[in-house]
Amino acid sequence: MRLTPHLRNVQLPPTSTSHKASAALRERVRRPALLKRLMTAEELAPLFNIGWSGFTGVGYPKTVPTAIANHIEANNLQDDPATKKKFNLFVGASVGPEVEDRWARLDMIARRYPHQVGKDIAKGINAGRIEFADKHLSMFPQDLTYGYYSLRRNHGDPSKPLDWAIVEATAITEEGGIVPGASVGATPEILQSAEKIIIEVNTRIPNLEGLHDINQSFLPPHRQPYLIKHPQDRIGNTSIPIDPDRVVAIVESNHPDNTGQNSPENDESRAIAAHLINFLSDEVHAGRLPSSLLPLQSGIGNVANSIIGGLAEGPFESVQVWTEVLQDTFLRFFDSGKLKFATATSIKFSPDAFDTFYANWGNYRDRLLLRSQQVANSPEIIRRLGVIAMNTPLEVDIYAHANSTNALGSRMLNGLGGSADFLRNAKLSIMHTPSARPTKTDPTGISCIVPFASHIDQTEHDLDVIVTEQGLADLRGLSPRERAPIIINKCAHPDYRPALMEYYERSLFECLKRGAGHEPHMLRNAFKFHTNFMEHGTMKIKNWD
Repeated sequence: MRLTPHLRNVQLPPTSTSHKASAALRERVRRPALLKRLMTAEELAPLFNIGWSGFTGVGYPKTVPTAIANHIEANNLQDDPATKKKFNLFVGASVGPEVEDRWARLDMIARRYPHQVGKDIAKGINAGRIEFADKHLSMFPQDLTYGYYSLRRNHGDPSKPLDWAIVEATAITEEGGIVPGASVGATPEILQSAEKIIIEVNTRIPNLEGLHDINQSFLPPHRQPYLIKHPQDRIGNTSIPIDPDRVVAIVESNHPDNTGQNSPENDESRAIAAHLINFLSDEVHAGRLPSSLLPLQSGIGNVANSIIGGLAEGPFESVQVWTEVLQDTFLRFFDSGKLKFATATSIKFSPDAFDTFYANWGNYRDRLLLRSQQVANSPEIIRRLGVIAMNTPLEVDIYAHANSTNALGSRMLNGLGGSADFLRNAKLSIMHTPSARPTKTDPTGISCIVPFASHIDQTEHDLDVIVTEQGLADLRGLSPRERAPIIINKCAHPDYRPALMEYYERSLFECLKRGAGHEPHMLRNAFKFHTNFMEHGTMKIKNWD
């Protein structure tokens, strides 16, 4: 087998004839020739430079990454700089903590693109051990196929910027097509971009053939339009086509997705959901939305869960969803009869909800599609469908700039994800957040409404509505000077409202006096909430002087 110069020191083990495929694996792998490439994860442990399947902790490879980590740990490879193994890891979004966070703890990740949510990997990024750059999730797969992430441009196949792809499948078709699990993400483009492919066939979860709509990714000037006018429109295949000759190994897996529990609803999140449902009802009454709304996009977290749960009990019928991720309350929404159809790129259910979903797969399969993230997050489709986008930031400032990624401007918490794909292009762009988040040092907590966002991911130009448990600010058609008092009075926590209003009024007075009053700021005080928190453990400042 030919190896690129970069990989000549990594010898692929010969195919073993001693491994016997289980009955479940023989049933799932319908191309018999691939069963001759059956290996154990341990035999594949030396491989590196990798793209994985997976999205929001679902549909990722589990057995081979674990074996690689076991191999490195057992042989103390990270102790000696001469044997230290570091990987450049490319995944559509986040994966399970038992593989990704473990790799980070073992200092196995040199570079990670384009999204993560793990505590240990975030710690590695902030400590400078891991190079990370987040990217809009609609753009990452196309940039991968463009070769933008190739770190070895001078050797190997230039159309294959990845050395290896390790992907999870629930079945392999007669033609060699890969049937994914409960996520698609960037798996089609990762497979397209890899020289060698390893397939983990997970026989623990059902064969989900028919759940997916897979399209091929072309390069400009040959890219094709996505001919989708309704969430239920199919444009592709039910499996991911690949060249079987690039498959170097098949591994049987029997591990569930490690999703954990979804964030629980609470009184705060239910209050936010109630404000939003009332707002949407008013939009229907005003004739700006149809009675069944327009396709909904909902992010991740307890507020998103509450909103979907509220809609399951709300006044809207025949609702459709065009989103990235489905959480637990979507099952309640389906079962209520009010959700007509949903399309996403991942299903992130808790273990119990997954058990319910798989046990009743026949009840949901005709009302659900999973697509690649390049399609699910396509700005052109989002704009055409008139999606109602709802996402959670870390903080929003008084002019409606939003920070979704970096605490106190510098500390990476998680990647941007797909929120800006939706918020930049939706018919209604909504950001929902608690007005304050509790801390160990302040009973109220930090304010999520601040004078100036310490990092900006979504700009004032893209957001229409800000909502907290305190109330909802409809910002459509308002100038910056009109927006600020509304955001402060409707959305800020009462403990912070006076200080925010004083900041705005003093900024307005100073800036108008010097002829700079369009979006008033006192730059010397713009981040005083944040610096006061860093110095004193609270955002409650004594004064602005």
